[in-house]
Amino acid sequence: MLLQVVVGALVSAINIGIHALATVFAVSIARAAGLRHTNSPRLHLMGVMVATAAALSVAHTLEVLVWVCTYWLVQAAPPGSDMLYFAFVNYTTLGYGDITPVSEWRLIGPLTAMNGILLFGWSAAILFEVLRKTLEHLEAIERLPGRNGQ
Repeated sequence: MLLQVVVGALVSAINIGIHALATVFAVSIARAAGLRHTNSPRLHLMGVMVATAAALSVAHTLEVLVWVCTYWLVQAAPPGSDMLYFAFVNYTTLGYGDITPVSEWRLIGPLTAMNGILLFGWSAAILFEVLRKTLEHLEAIERLPGRNGQ
């Protein structure tokens, strides 16, 4: 059981690092885009949010792939199982239960789910903050002298 927890903690730490890099990337893109003056603030906001969500989605997919590699290395699922599907089901906490880990690795699913919940919450916080900051910036642009309040 200790090995399962150690492996799960290690993979979670790797994924937290990936998510931290994705956060820095997404926030820097959002900041750069947010500093632009625009005549179409609604389209601009949509673009910033779509780009941020896309970057975070890529990060989540990479994180699932780290779990896939781990499942394969430790042989956590029965032979012939679709590891990508198994990892996505666990990471997203969907929990179909049609593939279950081998008994020696039965904690790997809950550890994956715990990691996924944490990182999805983090992504939601990033999206909210990017939205808040972009709206704040767009409102500041609207208050500039010479703007007609589009």
